[in-house]
Amino acid sequence: MVNIGETPLSQITFAVLDLETSGGSPNKGAGITEIGVVKVKGGQVLGTFQSFVDPGHSIPYFITELTGISDEMLISAPFVDELLPTLFEFIGTPDETVLVAHNSPFDVSFLKAAALVHEFEWPKYLTVDTARLARAVLDPEEVKNCKLGTLATFFNAGTSPTHRALDDALATVDVLHGLIERLAGHDVVTFEALRNFPSKKKRIKRPISD
Repeated sequence: MVNIGETPLSQITFAVLDLETSGGSPNKGAGITEIGVVKVKGGQVLGTFQSFVDPGHSIPYFITELTGISDEMLISAPFVDELLPTLFEFIGTPDETVLVAHNSPFDVSFLKAAALVHEFEWPKYLTVDTARLARAVLDPEEVKNCKLGTLATFFNAGTSPTHRALDDALATVDVLHGLIERLAGHDVVTFEALRNFPSKKKRIKRPISD
């Protein structure tokens, strides 16, 4: 098995994930409505994955207003249990792929909940939260907050976040690459060093990120 911790960041395959959901928590009955994933390695895109998901209930009006995703758009969409095997296969195994998301605990909580309900084994992915990492890497004077839109603008991302899964995943890719470039200035070049970096710096509290 490959020791990802000792692997140079340039040689790691990252699966950058974004979900759109029907609410704020799977524990309160919300479900996934869209999945977007971009796989990258060494700054190059290896592939993309995008699918609508039928959450099994109607989409609240305010969610449609936020994301543009309506019940009509999900009529022929697969349910999450139909998608999980394909999604996990695309992402790859935990010994070859690191999962990345902006506010990763949110996205991972929905995937773990779906895996649990439908009796799929959860792959124990190592994860990177770009919101948390940005709070550690960037000085408060550089960005007013660590929301995805703010960071995408700061790093001149090629795709603007739109509250749609693939667009937001693509924006997160550029944010991730920008953060990795900044980390290189701190001699952070391996995954283990990246994971430990936030704990070594005390940062001023920032607003909660989206």
